[in-house]
Amino acid sequence: MAIIVDKVQKRKDIALSCKKLFVNKSISELTIAQVAQTAGVGKGTIYEYFNNKEEIVFEVLNLLMQEYNILKEQRIQKAPSSKEKIKVFFYFFYEKEENDLRKLYKEFISISLSKPQAQMIQFQSECSEKYFQWFRSIIQEGIDKGELTRDAIHLARGLFVLGEGMFISSEVTNTIADVEKELAIFLDTLFELIEVKR
Repeated sequence: MAIIVDKVQKRKDIALSCKKLFVNKSISELTIAQVAQTAGVGKGTIYEYFNNKEEIVFEVLNLLMQEYNILKEQRIQKAPSSKEKIKVFFYFFYEKEENDLRKLYKEFISISLSKPQAQMIQFQSECSEKYFQWFRSIIQEGIDKGELTRDAIHLARGLFVLGEGMFISSEVTNTIADVEKELAIFLDTLFELIEVKR
């Protein structure tokens, strides 16, 4: 009797088995043979599930972000105020626990810029919009609770982009030595303007 392979699960298993490899080495340094060896499969099997190494990074990031979002939502729900919820939202950019995920995200951004593929562009666009709407809902909740001024909602897009920009600037140009500190100073100052005084 033939063994039935769950192709969706097999694709996930291959991708996740390569996580550490992609965290420790740039994709440009790796060969499909190294990826296959790490995954414990042949090169042909890799090509059966993925067109190239870049697709594997994309799959790993996609799977890990799904897991991370669950934890992030739990942390945001536990935060006692809108200010703290927004800080938690930006944890990804500096929290030590998420270092591996940030490395994969940087690799993904690099791939997206150097070898843009329709699937990756769509993924990035959908993620960005989803995260922005999530972030905007945190600000709206703060307004609804009377913690933030009504005008705070107009800052949502700029704040969202600024957080990612600080992260990219710190990683690419090394002009921001301590993203956590810089974001905290920025948010503390901003909240002086948008927090409802009681």
